[in-house]
Amino acid sequence: MKKLLFLSGLAVLASSLCISRAQAPTESSHSVWDGVYTEEQAKRGEPIYQKECASCHGALLTGGESAPALTGGSFQANWNGLTLGDLFDRIRKTMPQSKPGSLTRQQDADVLAFMLSINKFPAGKTELYRQSEMLKEIRFETKKPAEKNQLAFDSCLSRRDQRSSPGSTPFFRASS
Repeated sequence: MKKLLFLSGLAVLASSLCISRAQAPTESSHSVWDGVYTEEQAKRGEPIYQKECASCHGALLTGGESAPALTGGSFQANWNGLTLGDLFDRIRKTMPQSKPGSLTRQQDADVLAFMLSINKFPAGKTELYRQSEMLKEIRFETKKPAEKNQLAFDSCLSRRDQRSSPGSTPFFRASS
């Protein structure tokens, strides 16, 4: 009986450790899939984009004769693996083409938030940073990464299953 109680207690402890590990962040960096801008910021960016960018990149960000699309597969492939800091710097230093660098950092961040929203990256609760250094911590990834919490939990379950062998005492046993 004491052995059964001990094993039950051990199982509860192991399960709680797995759950707490699954809830702990596994990386300190972020990606565009982590909700790195707000909907309000994207809404502020739209009129700036329409006024300063649409004449070259198109009203729907689909590109024009002299400028590439800012949405879709080719745009995402070009930026995949880089950071939002790289994209922000490109916007800040070279756009709009008629007067590069004329927008404020806040306007550049708002336009970038609008671009992220059009590309279907999720909004979050914190506005996009206005500093390149901070934005370099956010990866531009075209594919949504697997859930970090789910990966940690699955890993914990996998290790538990590897330790359990046929005929061994299961974590939980039905009362007889």
